[in-house]
Parts: sequence; C-alpha cells; structure tokens
Amino acid sequence: MFLVTAAAFAYPADLAVLRNGNSIRHERRQVVGAVTRLYLNDTATGYIEIPTNEIERFEVDTAPPALKPQAPPPVRVSQFQQPVTVMTPPSVRPQAIAPQPVLDRASLGKLVNGAGERHQIDPDFINSVIRAESGFNSRAVSKKGAQGLMQLMPGTASQLGVNNSFDPNANVEAGTKYLRELLEKYNFDVAKALAAYNAGPHRVEQYRGVPPYYETRAYIARIIRDFNRQKLAESSALTGKKLIVRQSHKPPEQKTPAKRSAPQATERASR
Repeated sequence: MFLVTAAAFAYPADLAVLRNGNSIRHERRQVVGAVTRLYLNDTATGYIEIPTNEIERFEVDTAPPALKPQAPPPVRVSQFQQPVTVMTPPSVRPQAIAPQPVLDRASLGKLVNGAGERHQIDPDFINSVIRAESGFNSRAVSKKGAQGLMQLMPGTASQLGVNNSFDPNANVEAGTKYLRELLEKYNFDVAKALAAYNAGPHRVEQYRGVPPYYETRAYIARIIRDFNRQKLAESSALTGKKLIVRQSHKPPEQKTPAKRSAPQATERASR
C-alpha cells in the first residue's frame, strides 16, 4: 500500500526589476509616497521599501516554485517492535541561516555615518553608492553574484573578511573600506575609483582610466549626480554649483569624496 502526499507550492510572485539590474521577488506591492513597498511574504511586516524611480519594471516570476520539505515517512518493522522514524544524521543536516532583519533607513543611516567616520568618506557619497548598487535592498543579488547593500562580489567580500554579505553592518563597513582603498589607489580620482568598484581595478589598469563601457560610465554619472543632488538639497547656498566634496588645497579638477587633510571629489568625475 502506497501513500501519496501532495506537495505544497509557493503562491505566484512578481519580480521588481531595478535600474541597476537587480531584481527583487515579492508577493505583492504598495506605493507609499515616493517609495514602493515590496512585501516579501504573506505577512504585513515582511517588506522592504524601494524608491519608485529606481524600479524599471515589474515582471511575473517564472522560476519554478520551491517545494516544501516533506518529513521522511516512518519505517515499519515487525509487529513485535515499535515503529521507528528514519532521522538524518546531525553531521549532514543543513544548517539553518538566520534571516537578516529588514533594516529601516534610520538604522542604515547610523551604519553609514559610522562607516564614513571610520574611513573618512562623506556618508552622502556612501549612500549614493548604495542607491546605485542595490537600491537600499540588503538582500539584493546581481546577475553576476554581487550581494548585499554595496554589492560585494564573493571574492572581494572574502578578502575584506566578510562572512555574510547580507549582514548590513558587515557589508557597509567592508564596502566603505574598499571604496577608501580605491580612492587612495587612484590618488583620490573619484571617477577611476568608482570605475574600479563597478568594473574591477584590472579594467581601469587595462584602459589606463575609466573603461569605455556604457554601464560603467552611466554608473559613475548616476552616483555623482545623486551625490550633488544631496549636497544641493542640504544648503540653498550651494544652488547652481557642482560640489562633490569640500576642497582646501587642490584645484577644482582634483576633487574626491573622501575626507582627508586636503581635498574631496573631481570635476573629471562628473564627466
């Protein structure tokens, strides 16, 4: 005699495709002001908020739904013995990964401010990089495998000592540290540092500057434009000016977003 059990499937879901190429699977969505709230499950609390203008389109998720794991059936032995259940040995049981909590913007702001202070980079610049990389989605995964808020590739994350790229604190700390290293490597040339962050330092070395990739050039322009927008919004005194970072020693064409004894961004970086 055989028993047939019905497998439970997940409900159909949609994908929110972001302008940076990432996609977020969600059960439903709701527009709240300037953001779109994506519900990741059927509860009212499991959601993330993405700026609506960062979402390019919505698609139906055509990936096959995951099966719910079924408990192994009991193994029947002779009628004089008690039924026993086959159990998976502890040594081969899959380890459960604790889900990372959805980080609100206030908490993320504290993480960014702390990382910016430790590595002497303007927090607004870090936020601009996060917006371009993941749209503030700590669970984002790119098609190439980059993960988390600042989209760390597994190899880069390992070099920076990150065990879990979906941990917002570890991701922002490592991503900011890496940005600082790239800024120092390219003598605080913002465009080259961002190009290396996006396409890899080897491409910057190969082309002796910003690679001729449309994606990389658009990425650089988007970050600098967003950073300038934040600075213009902070003070009416900056209206009509392009200010990437305050300067004290270098001429305008040698600016950088990192805080140091002299300068900060570059006019070249906005080109």
